[in-house]
Amino acid sequence: MWKCTSGYRCVLLISNFNATLKSAIPAEKTYSTGQNRVQTAMKTFSGLTELGISNGEDLKETLTNCTEPLKAIDQFQMENGILLPTLQSALPFLDLHGTPRLEFHQSVFDELREKLMERVATIAEGKEEDRYNKLEELLEKSFPLVKMPSIQPVVMQVMKHLPKVPEKKLKQVMADKELYKVCAVEVKRQIWQDNQALFGDEVSPLLKQYIVEKEAALFSTDLSILHNFFTPSPKTRRQGEVVQQLTQMIGKNVKLYDMVLQFLRTLFLRTRNVHYCTLRAELLMSLHDLDISEICLVDPCHKFTWCLDACIREKFVDAKRARELQGFLDGVKKGQEQVLGDLSMILCDPFASNTLVLSTVRNLQELLSQDALPRDSTDLLLLLRMLSLGQGAWDMIDSQVFKEPRLDLEVVTRFLPAMMSIVVDDYTFTVEQKLPSEEKTSVTYPTTLPDTFTKFLQENRVACEMGLYYVLHIAKQRNKNALQRMLPALVETHNDMGFGDIFLHLLTGHLTLLSDEFGTDEFCATVFDSFLLTSCSSKENVHRHTLRLLNHLHQKVLPSYMETLMKTLEPPKQSSEPVKELYTQLVEKLEAQKRSPPQPDEPPPLDLGLHPVTVPTTATTTTTTTSSTPIPTTPV
Repeated sequence: MWKCTSGYRCVLLISNFNATLKSAIPAEKTYSTGQNRVQTAMKTFSGLTELGISNGEDLKETLTNCTEPLKAIDQFQMENGILLPTLQSALPFLDLHGTPRLEFHQSVFDELREKLMERVATIAEGKEEDRYNKLEELLEKSFPLVKMPSIQPVVMQVMKHLPKVPEKKLKQVMADKELYKVCAVEVKRQIWQDNQALFGDEVSPLLKQYIVEKEAALFSTDLSILHNFFTPSPKTRRQGEVVQQLTQMIGKNVKLYDMVLQFLRTLFLRTRNVHYCTLRAELLMSLHDLDISEICLVDPCHKFTWCLDACIREKFVDAKRARELQGFLDGVKKGQEQVLGDLSMILCDPFASNTLVLSTVRNLQELLSQDALPRDSTDLLLLLRMLSLGQGAWDMIDSQVFKEPRLDLEVVTRFLPAMMSIVVDDYTFTVEQKLPSEEKTSVTYPTTLPDTFTKFLQENRVACEMGLYYVLHIAKQRNKNALQRMLPALVETHNDMGFGDIFLHLLTGHLTLLSDEFGTDEFCATVFDSFLLTSCSSKENVHRHTLRLLNHLHQKVLPSYMETLMKTLEPPKQSSEPVKELYTQLVEKLEAQKRSPPQPDEPPPLDLGLHPVTVPTTATTTTTTTSSTPIPTTPV
């Protein structure tokens, strides 16, 4: 029909359409919705007056003061309709076809608006030097109409593509809740970077949601060694809703990224919740996936996190990556020690700790096969160094003393040899059991642990972490004897790490591999009486994990022992709802188990209700039956 050569002319034309559309609505329809709606409409269209465009009030005044209303209406339509002379003769044809003028003008208006928004995007993506000046000019002329619903998308489109929206406009948007709600995230970023409190209000619900999701995963009712907390790959975890939303909110804005990191440090310091460390690493790698170089290049932890992320994906730190990680740690320059605070948070991430400890256990197994000592392995020492740095993250950030903690050498010279001696005990006993009976000796499995081992479990957090993972290792090997030897020692561990949610989540999953062993009083007494029940009354999380385990394995436990457990595990009134729900579920499962008929040892005979048939006795038949097995009398 026509070509729009100016964005401003399009806005004016669209605005004129709005005036025409508004004036085309009968007065009684407008006022039928109530006085409040009318006042709102007047405010919405007040921007037209600022631009010198006629609106409904002008039409009302014209009709009030004119002597010939029909001529006044024709004149108003001519001045405010589509400014195309050749269209005037075509409009009557629409009337003949029964097409309302309102419908025609609305369709043209919608088309023009879409074309204008496309033109704005084209200008912004172009390479013209004055492209942003054009957009700023268009914003200045169209912003008075920002509250007009039909024009608002155009104004928001212009603001979205401006790298720097004028401060005055940002303040107006921020002051109006409805405008702030509908504006693009690109505009909100410009508001947030100078309003940390407002940004914090936006981010806070997401951080809470993230923690809730992580804790829900730890308390999942599905117990499995194949699908546990650490099963999802790093890339899969970064596709989570919270990480993706935070990534979008930050965009390429370094200032907002720094704010989020500060929020995470503060919350980690306040709560000691290690999931904030996970989010710190996931957020950086999410920006890395999008190739946001503006942030990745300025974050000194980027390459270290990238390398560690590859190790987490493989669940192992190989020699090559170990050297790379060591190079990053050794490369922290004087005066930049604060970087250690962020590196320690990244290493405190449970997924990183899990990878480091698994690699340590594997390294120890290799040393045993080579008859080598722990202190001779540089890879092992580096793993312990990183584990120590991660375990000390909270202390470092709290004290603001950014100095790498010194690894206790006795962990290497005393604790690890003691742990290796336990491994040798297990291996020796296993081999002994496989020998022919004539070659077996009277070797009994040891029931006690070296004093050095238990001492370090109680006093050193790095040693305790390794001891806990060794327990998981022997559970995975279905080593009942080793578990019965180790579990009682976990009652007293450094900072009660033996009763932490992550360890209990993994242990309960690993115990499913020994489900048949729960049919003996001896094994149940070790798992429950000697370990879990020692803290059930004082630690609700232990109570909850114990109920999770029993909900999964209740049918394996002896009924008499199960009855005692149910009395012990009955939640007190002050217990949380999740604990009460788990207990109720367990009660229902036990009731259902009692109601179900016991499975017979042998399948019952199949009775089809057929009457027995009398077989006539003959000489041949008699001879046959007496010389062979008698025919069964049970009807078939």
